[in-house]
Amino acid sequence: MTVDGRGPIETATAELVEWLTGAAGEPVPIGPPRAGGDADGLTLWPLELRPAQQTRSSGAVREPYRFTVRYLLSVAGPAGLAVLDRVLAATTRDGRYPVVLEAGAAALWHALDAAPRPALLIDVPAQVDHPTPAAPPVLQPLRLRQVTVRALAGRVVGPQDQPLAAMRVEVPGTASTTRTGPDGRFLIAGVPHDPEHPHPVRLRLSGRGLVLTADVDADDDDDIVIVCAPPTH
Repeated sequence: MTVDGRGPIETATAELVEWLTGAAGEPVPIGPPRAGGDADGLTLWPLELRPAQQTRSSGAVREPYRFTVRYLLSVAGPAGLAVLDRVLAATTRDGRYPVVLEAGAAALWHALDAAPRPALLIDVPAQVDHPTPAAPPVLQPLRLRQVTVRALAGRVVGPQDQPLAAMRVEVPGTASTTRTGPDGRFLIAGVPHDPEHPHPVRLRLSGRGLVLTADVDADDDDDIVIVCAPPTH
């Protein structure tokens, strides 16, 4: 839930309606297209929920659950064509809400019990955020401790140990970032290291349509090997 008590689908819908109202120059009601009786203009209807690429969670922090809400924006009445023109022009200028021109399937309109009409599909990303665990209270005086930095070397591979080049490797929350070479190897410098209190270092990897995190041992002198596998469906 958001701070105003709305869920992710309700929030995505409200933000899209606000944007469409500005682009169309008139209110855009929410409702399924009907065979007849709609006022001239546009109608918006959440059509389906579609899966999105997930970020792998590890440790105590849970990554948000990501998905996409697909909306059907359809013409209602002959005068709605001009309104749809304004919205289509706004999407090409703005880029905030890219549209999909695949709303002409006869099965879709048959399921909605409505006559086929010009329409757009709009995919809006949404996510379910998980609350961050509350930090425990500080019960002892704070003590300053010097933390050194070191470099981490390793390689990123896919299935069958295939090297993955040009993958972005970073330590979230720091400026430490690099990319893998043609052999999948990387060397990332400036990684915080505390020998007195060792803990895993979280790396974030992105590229080739993949986004994942991996916790690695900063005290291990051997090369780190990170295996990236495409999600299974």
